[in-house]
Amino acid sequence: MRCVICKQGDTAPGLTTVTMTRGESTIVIKNVPADICENCGEYYLSEEISSQILRMAEEAVKRNHEVEVIQFAA
Repeated sequence: MRCVICKQGDTAPGLTTVTMTRGESTIVIKNVPADICENCGEYYLSEEISSQILRMAEEAVKRNHEVEVIQFAA
């Protein structure tokens, strides 16, 4: 797939780190499977992976942690 951000690179499967902030909480999820642009590094998540990381982040926010780092597990 051609990257929609830089419009020059193609994407390839890899692992990335996703960081999300909600209120006072920052959630970092490492080793997330994604298609990553070889030129600019922009990542694209599948719908299934997006749903999983959103659930993981929601659970972390419920624990009321200011910063949480999570390893992605399929």
